[in-house]
Amino acid sequence: MDRELPSDPSSVTLVKDRSGRYFVSFVVETDPAVDLFPPTDGDQGIDLGLTRFAVLADGSHIASPKYLRRAEKKLKKRQRELSRKKKGSNNREKARIKVARGHASVADARRNFHHQWSHKLTSENQAVYTETLNVRGLARTRLAKGVHDAGWTQFVTMLEYKAIRRGRDFAKVDRLFPSSQICSACGHRDGPKPLRVRHWTCPNCSTRHDRDWNAGRNVRLEGRRIVAPAEPSTPGPGARRR
Repeated sequence: MDRELPSDPSSVTLVKDRSGRYFVSFVVETDPAVDLFPPTDGDQGIDLGLTRFAVLADGSHIASPKYLRRAEKKLKKRQRELSRKKKGSNNREKARIKVARGHASVADARRNFHHQWSHKLTSENQAVYTETLNVRGLARTRLAKGVHDAGWTQFVTMLEYKAIRRGRDFAKVDRLFPSSQICSACGHRDGPKPLRVRHWTCPNCSTRHDRDWNAGRNVRLEGRRIVAPAEPSTPGPGARRR
């Protein structure tokens, strides 16, 4: 699709990736006010996961597309074909490009998915809050492939820059915040639970919780606390004015 640049580019960069594709990037000046969205009501808390890509505070969820898992069989076949080619031959280079294009296709699909949802969430909400995950730590466990496939870091980065560009509030909730342990209805902290526990009932108020939905609601509550403006302190009756 063709479109006009907002101004004459100050520099142009041409890049060729490993799959043989060419990309051109332009550096241009833009008016920040153009990117601002009109204020809207509502905010959203996001609990990220693997079974479901994200569960939102309003009870809806984003299904995990699992692009890498779906392409894994074809990628393995291309990798085997590459390993059989003679090193330094033209056929090996052709096979290498096929492998690179397969991985590029997966990365492009994932990036497009992240763009679509980060656009939707920052367009429809005045504030967006998400949890901070220990991606490096999780990438060293048996969940590594799923973590890589989800691409949480890229998604959160998109959420943040789009929220700032559009004049929305954005906050990351610390990964040590016990979002899965707190009852979002009454605030009672019920302690840690193994991952196999997907539903639980608060012993204090008897509210039945979906683990991820409850976590999304708690992320939203904590996000609101983080971005709330500090209230000015009121001097006590014995305080002296200066």
